[in-house]
Amino acid sequence: MDEVTHEFAEAFVPRDRAPCRLYLISPQEVGGPFPDRLKAALEPGLATAFQLRVKDVEEHELARLAEPLQRICADAEVAFIVNDSASLAKRLGADGVHLGQSDGDIRDARALLGPAAQIGKTCHDSRHLAMDAGEAGADYVAFGAFYPTTTKPSDYRPDPTILTWWSTLFEIPCVAIGGVTPENGEPLVKAGADFLAVCQAVWSKDDPAAAVSAFSDLLV
Repeated sequence: MDEVTHEFAEAFVPRDRAPCRLYLISPQEVGGPFPDRLKAALEPGLATAFQLRVKDVEEHELARLAEPLQRICADAEVAFIVNDSASLAKRLGADGVHLGQSDGDIRDARALLGPAAQIGKTCHDSRHLAMDAGEAGADYVAFGAFYPTTTKPSDYRPDPTILTWWSTLFEIPCVAIGGVTPENGEPLVKAGADFLAVCQAVWSKDDPAAAVSAFSDLLV
């Protein structure tokens, strides 16, 4: 990571359980006007991280698309996380990687990316998977989908009490993901989510800054 990214390398460092923050997940289309939309979404200062989640795009092209987004995140002191690919995260000098259950081992990603990288793991509705991720050195675990979602349809529907269980017993932050909106996010925050991961609740709106600001009452 460069000198700028060191300023927000603690995005996922364990902390007191308040306030909750936003973790923005990209839409599939991140070219064209999207860099300006991302910049607008970060202006309210409620997001701590942005995850580049783009499927079925060749790595060289994805690296090209990532460049302006990574710069915008750096300017806003927001962690830039790559979905799925530790090798792409390494190539970009990203702040970290988010791994699904089939996207490789946390220890291997750590060896590749180094001790400062932020590594997250999808744990669905499983306490066992979350504990395994913590033991492997994850910087955060993600539970979900809590609500129906078109971004990444999921058969998993954890109860919010899994967030309470995790936040009570472990210091590693937890992310609540899946169909989260300003209208349904409160139970997740109250249950113990450190981060609300949001996608369509922001990018489906004409004004991403206003869409992000709509979460402000939850993030106190």
